[in-house]
Amino acid sequence: MSWLDPAGLYRPGTSLVHRAPLWLRLGGLAALGVALVVLRGPWSALAVLAAVIGLAALARLPWRATLRGVLPALVTAVLVAAYQTWQRGWEVGVEVGADLLSLVLAATVVTATTRADVLLDAAVRTLRPLRRVGVDPEAVSLAISLMLRTMPALATLAGETRDAARARGLERSPRALLVPLAVRTVGRARATGEALAARGLGETPADRPVRS
Repeated sequence: MSWLDPAGLYRPGTSLVHRAPLWLRLGGLAALGVALVVLRGPWSALAVLAAVIGLAALARLPWRATLRGVLPALVTAVLVAAYQTWQRGWEVGVEVGADLLSLVLAATVVTATTRADVLLDAAVRTLRPLRRVGVDPEAVSLAISLMLRTMPALATLAGETRDAARARGLERSPRALLVPLAVRTVGRARATGEALAARGLGETPADRPVRS
């Protein structure tokens, strides 16, 4: 499980959370966000965090992989909590840090118990009423899918660029790292765009050539 690969977070299972309807899981995630805004105080924040941890246990998520996946959010929460404690007191620091962890862990539970294609189908169904105002649900779904595939690919490019710079003894040079990474990233973006254009994806009827 990697935070750079959201599509790879899914963990098949038969837990109660896996069997729950998707609308209930997504609705619960939205309700959690509202609750964290309404509820105040460190103890309520810690109680919500404990409940989300219990939900993750109910979903039978592997603890090591889950902890590794939320580690960046954990580090961020600790830093934000420390800053808020310094500025506004420990109560606010604990509340902010716990709220952030609760949201990230709850979102992880949803993505770990739901296949990526199911989430994309749900996004398409939700956005269909917006066709009247010019929103293309399929295009939005394609954009999300490309984002999910691009994040781990960019992480791989960054690793390869770092290894190449290290092999030349330039691992401490920002230029040796950033310039090749930027060039390779732009190249990948152009290749992706050309592949989509070759398949006619993303075109409007006005963009398509008129055949005689």
